[in-house]
Parts: sequence; structure tokens; C-alpha cells
Amino acid sequence: MAELSEPEGPVDWKERCIALESQLMKFRVQASKIRELLAEKMQQLEKQVIDAERQAEKAFQQVQVMEEKLKAADIQTSESENRLYKKCQDLETLIQEKDNIIQALELQLKEQKQIRIQEAKIIEEKAAKIKEWVTVKLNELELENQNLRLINHNQTEELRTIQSKIQEVQGKKSSTVSSPKLSEGQRLSSLTFGCFSSRARSPPQVVKSQEESKKSSEKPESTEGKETQEMEIAEKSAANQIQVNNQGQRMLQPTTCGLEQNRKARTSIATDDPIAVLSYATSGLYTSLIYKTMTTPVYTTLKGKATQISSSPFLDDSSGSEEEDSSRSSSQTSESDTRSRSGPGSPRALKRGVSLSSVTSESDYAIPPDAYSTDAENSQPEQKLLKTCLSPSDNGKNELLEKSGYLLKMSGKVKIWKRRWFVLKGGELLYYKSPSDVIRKPQGHIELSASCSILKGDNKQTVQLTTEKHTYYLTADSPNILEEWMKVLQNALRVQAANPLFLHPEGKPTVKGLLTKVKHGYSKKVWCILVENALYYFRSQEDKFPLGQIKLWEAKVEEVDRSCDSDEDYEASGRSLLSLHYTIVIHPKDQGPTYLLIGSKHEKDTWLYHLTVATGSNNVNVGSEFEQLVCKLLNIEGDPSSQIWRHPTLCHSKDGILSPLTTLPSEALQTEAIKLFKTCQLFINAAVDSPAIDYHISLAQSALQICLTHPELQNEICCQLIKQTRRRQPQNHPGPLQGWQLLALCVGLFLPHHPFLWLLRLHLQRHADSRTEFGKYAIYCQRCVERTQQNGDREARPSRMEILSTLLRNPYHHSLPFSIPVHFMNGIYQVVGFDASTTVEEFLNTLNQDTRMRKPAQSGFALFSDDPSGRDLEHCLQGNIKICDIISKWEQASKELQPGKCEGTRTVRLTYKNRLYFSVQAHGETDREKLLLMYQTNDQIINGLFPLNKDLALEMAALLAQVEIGDFERPFSTPAGHITNHCKENQTLKQVLEKFYPKRYRESCSEEQLRQLCQRLSTRWMALRGHNAADCVRIYLTVARKWPFFGAKLFLAKPVTLSSLGNTLMWLAVHEDGLSILEYNSMRLIVSYAYRNLMTFGGYQDDFMVVINNMHSKDKPTEKLLFVMTKPKILEITLLIASYINNFHQQKTVFHHLSAPALLSAQTQGSQVRGMGQQPPLSSSRPTKGPTLL
Repeated sequence: MAELSEPEGPVDWKERCIALESQLMKFRVQASKIRELLAEKMQQLEKQVIDAERQAEKAFQQVQVMEEKLKAADIQTSESENRLYKKCQDLETLIQEKDNIIQALELQLKEQKQIRIQEAKIIEEKAAKIKEWVTVKLNELELENQNLRLINHNQTEELRTIQSKIQEVQGKKSSTVSSPKLSEGQRLSSLTFGCFSSRARSPPQVVKSQEESKKSSEKPESTEGKETQEMEIAEKSAANQIQVNNQGQRMLQPTTCGLEQNRKARTSIATDDPIAVLSYATSGLYTSLIYKTMTTPVYTTLKGKATQISSSPFLDDSSGSEEEDSSRSSSQTSESDTRSRSGPGSPRALKRGVSLSSVTSESDYAIPPDAYSTDAENSQPEQKLLKTCLSPSDNGKNELLEKSGYLLKMSGKVKIWKRRWFVLKGGELLYYKSPSDVIRKPQGHIELSASCSILKGDNKQTVQLTTEKHTYYLTADSPNILEEWMKVLQNALRVQAANPLFLHPEGKPTVKGLLTKVKHGYSKKVWCILVENALYYFRSQEDKFPLGQIKLWEAKVEEVDRSCDSDEDYEASGRSLLSLHYTIVIHPKDQGPTYLLIGSKHEKDTWLYHLTVATGSNNVNVGSEFEQLVCKLLNIEGDPSSQIWRHPTLCHSKDGILSPLTTLPSEALQTEAIKLFKTCQLFINAAVDSPAIDYHISLAQSALQICLTHPELQNEICCQLIKQTRRRQPQNHPGPLQGWQLLALCVGLFLPHHPFLWLLRLHLQRHADSRTEFGKYAIYCQRCVERTQQNGDREARPSRMEILSTLLRNPYHHSLPFSIPVHFMNGIYQVVGFDASTTVEEFLNTLNQDTRMRKPAQSGFALFSDDPSGRDLEHCLQGNIKICDIISKWEQASKELQPGKCEGTRTVRLTYKNRLYFSVQAHGETDREKLLLMYQTNDQIINGLFPLNKDLALEMAALLAQVEIGDFERPFSTPAGHITNHCKENQTLKQVLEKFYPKRYRESCSEEQLRQLCQRLSTRWMALRGHNAADCVRIYLTVARKWPFFGAKLFLAKPVTLSSLGNTLMWLAVHEDGLSILEYNSMRLIVSYAYRNLMTFGGYQDDFMVVINNMHSKDKPTEKLLFVMTKPKILEITLLIASYINNFHQQKTVFHHLSAPALLSAQTQGSQVRGMGQQPPLSSSRPTKGPTLL
């Protein structure tokens, strides 16, 4: 057995080791495979966990959706509730299962959440400190601004006294000085601040006296000790000159010198907020809102149309001349003799140069009657040439400087139009009674000087000519004739070339400054102004007569080292001058080059960029880095794969910018642009908190107000917001949501210019996506861009309501993101939606569609706003005014008029009611219009503006009670409820009396009389049982229309002077037939004037003026009536009369445009109807039976 147990042979341990090692290697391979399997299994588990999370989120969203559906749906049966409840429980159990899976992952995220919470607390503390610091800083700056205004006002007064003293000293030295010189301070100011533009808070314009205005052409020399002071004066005067020029083109203002009252008025217009000024820029009657300071305009009637000739009241007889009255008697005595001896075809007329064509046809240019001498050699008028001048701006085209012809001129004392023969010659405008009187003394003359201004009226036939002493109103027979006169007068005044802004009313100087112009080897320092695509250059900043202009479109602009064409020219112009300046050369099309020498590099870069843009070129080597990148993108048409999009300058930046993104004309604006970027950063980085949202509102309003004040910064803020809403991450991930919100507010106000508008459109197109919040705001910005381009820029900053709506909810979901209630006279209101660019006209179209009313032109209804001061005033809103501007201006005026009183809670109240009533259009009234007209008539009855006795007033009140409440129910005679029902009955009757019965009748009643009045009212009310509201409205209006002045607007007035009207209170009734004067107590007619007899009407000092044309009276052909009224009522009655006149003029124009075939066809159709024995169908809204009145 022992032998059997022993091994048969020796063991090969080496092979055994190798075998074991091979087995070990197998085990290792298996272990690695196991590890790989475990890794794959772990990945699968992680994916399952992620899928579980997604499913949990989907389930949670489904639960939310189901909860919202459960809340929204009005489930009536319990079975559906149980079914939904079971489904909700199933979903909750499913969520619970998923939550168990997620808990394991949430444990790993707790540490990171704690870290993030700590960081969030730190950020919130920093944001709170920033908010507090900004608030304190804004308050400090506001106080500092007020102090600076006071100091500035005092300094301007001191400077004015100093200037007057300097002018007195200069006047003594002027005899020895041959030509005026620029003061040293102004010269330094022009060199240092050559392209300076006015700041946000520019000092108010200094109103000079008559003596100072006469000396305005003289330039006093300054001492060396006052150089700094003069630099400030030149800087401020440039800003004020821009402001005055812009205001002068937008309003017609009669100016008279020497009156303290007029000086105050002109000062208020120059310094007050633009919201308080009645603008004259657009063609409508209502061109601006009047909330703080009211001005009463003056209208005249020309060819059946009311035309505004002045936006402020006449202060005196400034529209006439001193010579007119003195020569009137002599011209009347010699009128018949002159006509008989020198008619148009007489030899004397030919000798004076009056051609038959100039007398018979006033549309042609007439040869000036006194343009020729009486010598025999020059007796042929055809051989005499008209005097012309060659302007450098017209490329050799001759401009007429003389003209004669008939014009209507408004007389001085009695504001009526008189036809006069005007002769323009030698810078003087003479006027005679007829062409045959040119050999006599003229009735008056108008001296034309550089200080004169010409403004055209709104009807294209009236012009206002303002001189230093008087204001003249002239009217031509047609717009073509007026255009000819305007051209000749502008040529004579050199206004077109002197003021480039007059040529481009909508354009503003892009850049301006004092430069050295070199051409053909001759150098000259000139004051240059770049307006659109033309460069104008003047002898000095104060000079109104330019030396010429350079057309820049398609010109070549580049920077060179030398500004002379040859070495000789280089030597002639001086090496020292050129070595210290930068040089820009302009190569206009088909003209020689012009060189501009600029003193500093910043000015050179500014001029080079703006001149290049004016040529229409996309040069990528000029402008700031941002502008160069935009030009590169424009050249490659915005290729999305380009690396230019990833440039840091075009992407979001956490840090502030060191220089503006766009080229700005002054260092002050550059500093303002950097501050603007900081404001945008504060708005974007601070979280929007509902309780503290006023912080974001103030930031947005202040930033956008600066851009409205300085249009140069509008491109800048748009570029900043484009930059801050772009990320450098892949796929151009959009920036913070608040950046998009601020961009939405910005593009609703104004748009940038090319090429930044192209960049903005491309930026919005790249990020537009309806699936994300950022993309929704981008789509909304696209809508705002289109609407702003359609309706134009806004005038006021966004209101609180607009900013709140944009921040708290995404406006993408609504085509009209904002809404406001419009109130009606019956106490109800209609909520109407609008967007950032909606005008009043579009707003009313939406309102009329919702309420099923006719258009305002047919119904006579208009939109009114209340006054922010709380006074009982209303302002009619018509034209192209934007609703958002109305709300914003009302909000600003309310804050200024009532600071701290319910700030942020009060808003404008809009009312829609009848303004113009036409009896012809009554047959088409809708039921809503009739109802509102009834309530508006009731408002007049209550306030004593409608004549009716007590019985009729009681019946009208019963009709209104039946419409509003319904059938009157008498109380039941049960003992239990008799007392309670009787009290309710008396309470209802008293409410009806307070609401529908005239105040003057109700206040004079005693308790017993009031009780009897309630009984009589209940009797009349009971008699209307069963009548529906439509019948009651029809009866009410039928009775009310029996008064001849139904629909008229009544104004309380008192004559100023003793006249046939007396000196007591009376009513001025404005209605469709004209202006009527009624007695105060009985409201009986005293006298009535048709609109065709009203020649001039409007403000005259503090009163209301009407000039009547009495055609049937030879003793008194014209009559001037003055009435004492308040300013708001003067404005209201003036605009109301003008609206009636222009409405009839439009109707007459439409009637005259009807074709004869249409009228003939209508007549044949009518004859066919009569031949068939049929009657035309009656309108459904027309009453079929007479008023029975119970």
C-alpha cells in the first residue's frame, strides 16, 4: 500500500509553474472582462438614472398640466372628478417611485448646493449694496444737478451783464475796427471743442433784449483773463443754437420785441419741457400734448379751410407795419385816379416794367415793376435781365433774387386778410395796393436781414415771415405760387445755404468743428458742418452765409500725410502748419480734391469715420474696432461660419468698456457712453425683484432718456445691447434675459442707423426661437423693429406700465402686449390692446372694432385724456401721437405737478365720447353710439348746459332710469316687508335724481319738495313699464334733438369791451352750422355766425378773438370780438372750430370729386324706382314714429 501511495515519477515543477502562471493569466483576463462588464453595467445604470430623472420631470410636468386643467375646467359631474383624482393619484405614485431613484443622486448634490447658496448670498449682498449705492448716488446727483442749475442761472445772468458791458465798450471801438474778429476764448473753444455736441442738461437759452439783438452781429473782443469763461459761452451757445433751430422749424411763433409779456412767453417756450409746447411739425391739428403749459393757437380761414398761422396767441398788432396805417388814407384818395391813368396796358406801366403776363397770371415770375430806370434806352422790359446770384451749392445754377406778385397779407389791428402787390428787390420786400401804385410811396416795407426767418404753415399756402420788429403772415393763391415766393425769399436771405438744417428738416448735424480747408494751394480756417451727405463750410461759427458745400456721395475719403498737390503748394501753405495737423483728403465725383487739416487724432478719427459713412462706403479701416468688425461682417454678408462673430468685441463682457463702441463727436459723449454701458450692466446683472422693481424702472428710464436727449448715443446703446446679448459659447448662446428685455424697450423707441440696423436685424434673426424665452424676446424685438420703422421713432421714454409689462411677462405671447381701459359716458369701460408704436388712429380702429362703432370721421367721436394735475380738464388726442408717448408724458407731468402723491399708482384716464356732431350722419348711428350720445346729453343736462324745464327734466330722468335699471317695481303691501321695500324704493329714486336730474333744480328743493319729486318720478317711471332700452334711447334723443343746438359744445364767456352784445356772461355755442352766442340764463340765440364768415379766430393775449366778416354791412365790413375765457377753454374752442371747418372742407372736396357718370347713374336709378312706384327703404335705426313722451 505504501508503494502504491507514492508518486509514480518525479513532478516537473517547472511545467507546473508555467501551467499555474497560464491559469493566473486567464484569471486576470477574466477579471479585466469582469471589470469591463461592470463598467458597462454602471454606465447603463447611470443612463437609466438619467432617463428616470427625465421621466420624473415629464411626469411632474404632466401633473402640473393636469392640475392647471383641473383648475381651468369647470367640472360639474363628480364622476369626472373621481376619474381625474384617480389619475392624479397614479401619477403621484409614479412620481414617488421616481423620487426614490433620484434621492441617491440628490445626496451627491447637497454639497454643491450649499456652496452655490453661499455664493448666491454673497452676490445678493453685493447687489443690495450696489442698489443702495446707486440710489444714494442718484439722489446726490439730482441735488447736485439742481444746485448746478441755480448756479448756472446766476452765472448766465452775470455773463449777460458782462457781455452787455463788453458790447458797450466794443461799440465805442467799432469805428476803428474794419471787420469783426473772433474772441480768443471762442477761437480756443472752437479748436478744443470743435466737434462738441450739447449735453443732456444744457443751460436754458438766454433771452436777449431788443438792444442786444441789434448788436448780435458785432463780436466783442475778450481779455486774456476771461478766456476760460468765453470757452464755456461758446460751447453753450452752440448747443442752444441747435435747440433754437430745431424748435424754430417745428412751430410758428409770432415774435414782437420790446414787450415784457412776449419775452416771458418766448422764454417759457425755449426752456419748458417739450411736453408743454404745442408743436407745429405735423399737418394735424393736434400735434402734441399740452399738460404743463398751455398755448392758445391762432387760425385763419382760407378757401374754406382752417389754417393755423401761429401756435401762440397774438400779443399785439405785430403782423402789420407802421407805414400801412399812415399811407392808407392817401392810397384810398388816389385809388380811382391811379387806376384810370395807369392801368396794366398803359405806357406808364410798360415804362415801369410791368408786363401784362405778370398782372394777369400770378403763377408766373413777374418782372419787378421798379427794376428799370425811366431812361429811353431801357424802356423795353424784354431787354432787361433779372438780377441773379451764383451760389456755390447749386453748381452754377442761377437763383432768382427778385420777384413781384399778389399775396394776401394779414392786417395789424383787425386780423383780416388784404390783397397786396408785393415787390422784392434789393433785400427789401415792399407792398402796394395794386401794381399801378408802385410809383407812389409803398404802404409798407419789410426789411430782410440775416436774423429773419421763414416758416411755412400747415396748408402749404401760408408763410410766416419774422423780422426783428414784426411778424408777417402772407398767403398765396396756390401752393405753387407760395413755393416760388419761398424760393426767391430764401435765395434773398441765403437761408438755404446758411442753415443746412432748413434743407434737411429731419436731419441733424452729424459732426461739426473748426478745420483748415486747403484747395488749389490756398488754406483757410472754416467752420464745417456735416449734414447727411453734404459738408458745409462757413467763415466762422456765427456766420450764416456759407462759403460753399461739398457733395460726399460716392466721393473718395482717405487720410494722407501731405495736403498739397505739389511742392510749391506745400511751401506756400507752410511747413509748420502741416507738420502739426492730421490731413484728410476728399475726392468728390468729377471735381478736384479738397484737403482738411485737423488738430488732434481724436478729431481726425471722428471726421474720417463720419465722412466715410456719408460717402456710402463700407471701408473696414475707419471707425472704432466695433465699427470695423461690423463693416467686415457686412462685406461677407454676415456669414454665420465666420470667426469674426467670436471676436471679444462683439460678445458679452462682464467688465466695463474703456472706449465707446461707436465713433462719437465729443469727449463728453464718449464719457456718457461709458456711463451708459455701466447702467446697462447694472440693469442686466441685478436680479429682477418684484418689490424692488422700481430700481430697474429708474435705470431703464434714465438710460433711454439720455439717448432721446442725445440722438448720437442711440447707435451706441443698440450696439452695447447687441454685444451684451451675445455669448462666446458654441452656437452663440444668447446673453442674459434682462439684456433682451432692455433691447426690447430700446427698439420700441428708436432704431439705429445703417449699418447697425443691418446688424440688429441679423442678430435678432439668428436668435429668434419660439421654444426659448430668449428666442421669444428676439421675435418680439423683430416685431418692434418693423413697427418702429413703420410709424417712426417715439418722443418720450418708456412709462412705468410699459417697463413692468416687458419685465414681468414675455410680450411675445400677445400681438398687442399692452392694454389700457377706455371709459365711456355711461360708466362702463373697454380694455384695448396696443403695442409700443400704436398711434391714436390705430388705437381707435381697434376700439371701434371691439365696440362695433363707426369710424371717428363718421361718428364724430374722439379720444380724450384727463389732466395730470387733477383739474377738470380734458385733452383731445388725434393724429399720429403714439399711445405710449401719451402715457409716458402724462406720467412725467404727474410726477412733476404732484411729486410723491400716489407715485406709481395713478395713470392716465382715457375717455371716448362725441366731439363733432353732424345731423346728416345721424341716420347711420349704431345702438352703442346712440346710447353714449344719450348719456353725454344727460351730462350736459346735469351741469346746466342744456335748456329744459322741470317737467321735461323729470321725464328725461325717467327714460334714463328705464334704460339703466329697467322696470320700476313698487313694493308689495305685506306688513312684514313693507318698511324695508319702501326704503329701497326711496333710495333708488334718490339715486336716479342725483344721477339724472339737473343739479340746479335738485339743490333748490326742500325735503318735502324732494319727496314729491320722487313720487312724480315713480309715476313717470311706472308709465314706461314694458319699454325696452332701444325705445327709450330713441325717444330720449328725438326729444333732445328738438333743441336747435343739440350736439353743440357750450363755452362760458364774457365780452371784453362794451359792444352790441353787452357786458354780461353768455354762452358761445360751437356747432355744425357755425358759432352762435346765447344768453346766459335762457340760452336763447343772440346772434349766429356761419363758418364762412369767420376770418381769424384764436388767442389774443389772454382772451379769445374772433374776426367776423360782415359781407352785408357796408359801415362795418369786419368786426373783431374779444371774450374773456380761461386758456384751456380758448384752446378747446379754437381747435373745435377748426375741426368743424376742416371737416366741411373735406366733405366738399369729396363731393366735387364725384364723377358725372356716377351722378347720372344715381339719378337714373332714382327715376326707375319712382317709376315702379316703390319707396326707398327706411333705415333700421331711424325712428318710425314721432316722440310721444309717455
